[in-house]
Amino acid sequence: MSILIDNNTKVIIQGITGRDGAFHAEKMQAYGTNIVGGVTPGKGGETVSGQPVFNTVAEAVKETGANTSVIFVPARFAKQALLEAAASPLKLVVCVTEGIPTLDVLEAYEALKQNGTRLVGPNCPGVTSAGICKVGIMPSQIFKPGRIGVMSRSGTLTYEIVWAMTSGGMGQSTCVGIGGDPVIGTRYLDLLPMFEADPDTDAIVMVGEIGGQDEIVAANYLRQNMTKPMVAFIAGLTAPPGKRMGHAGALVGGEDETAASKIKKLESLGIPVARVTSDIPRLLAEIMPVQSNLVSGVPIPGG
Repeated sequence: MSILIDNNTKVIIQGITGRDGAFHAEKMQAYGTNIVGGVTPGKGGETVSGQPVFNTVAEAVKETGANTSVIFVPARFAKQALLEAAASPLKLVVCVTEGIPTLDVLEAYEALKQNGTRLVGPNCPGVTSAGICKVGIMPSQIFKPGRIGVMSRSGTLTYEIVWAMTSGGMGQSTCVGIGGDPVIGTRYLDLLPMFEADPDTDAIVMVGEIGGQDEIVAANYLRQNMTKPMVAFIAGLTAPPGKRMGHAGALVGGEDETAASKIKKLESLGIPVARVTSDIPRLLAEIMPVQSNLVSGVPIPGG
């Protein structure tokens, strides 16, 4: 089992005729994702990677039965792409596009929410259910099917930590890159109940960074409502004061939004925090249930 995406996910790609859309269409298909079509206004009737191209999302959903969209359109067209998705019966929209104006995202998010459509992103690497399906740009080769859920604000750190886990024999259930913008559609707090309900997830890795309080909110929720353990990594211990570090949301607004402050708070709540990404497998081995010390048939170090 997994969260958000699985074998029943049918994906259309908004922007499939562009460079990035076409490239990642092939990569997603090669991983086993059920890509059923794409959308580029004015290019209906063409094919990309063997998939039909439609002029509108409405056409694509009607003809293919798609329930998920991934967006690769340029930032200046992203709001329209999101609003078009919001007008269709899609269950999930993953927006990879970065640099979308915050007000555009707010408007689109409200429209998607009213339609009952979940947004992941924007400015995110997407979602991968290891060995089953991927929607987005995560590199397939780093994943190994297993029982650890991952949720992260940083794409690059996601890849580094997933690879450290895989190299240590620890597989993943679902990995979600939530994005690093100030306004995003899905936060840690939204994912935690899903991981708790997933019988194939035994532990969770949270990858955070400076700025905001989402990591602390998630930790408090976990301690009050969940049975599954979590370890964390918080980027930005050496971030200069007043500097935004890569993401629009990674800007410290107060002392309680620094990496050091977050680490202290998380540890006070009993959540182990790695100081370097390579420590994640060791910390997981210390908190994983005994029955989970074999993941995909490979012993976990220390298990």
